[in-house]
Amino acid sequence: MKCRCSECDGEIAVPKDAVNGEIVTCPDCGLEFELVIDKDGKCSLKVAEVVGEDWGE
Repeated sequence: MKCRCSECDGEIAVPKDAVNGEIVTCPDCGLEFELVIDKDGKCSLKVAEVVGEDWGE
């Protein structure tokens, strides 16, 4: 499976055994995406949320 990066339009190769919610990275710009696979097997990507460290402050 292949998807396109929404940031740079680079091609992202998605492994055949990838699961819903898996994080994939664009090889061109480095942006991380969460993989969303619908019931028809089509993939789409949504930008992964970056959660910062919480040092208890």
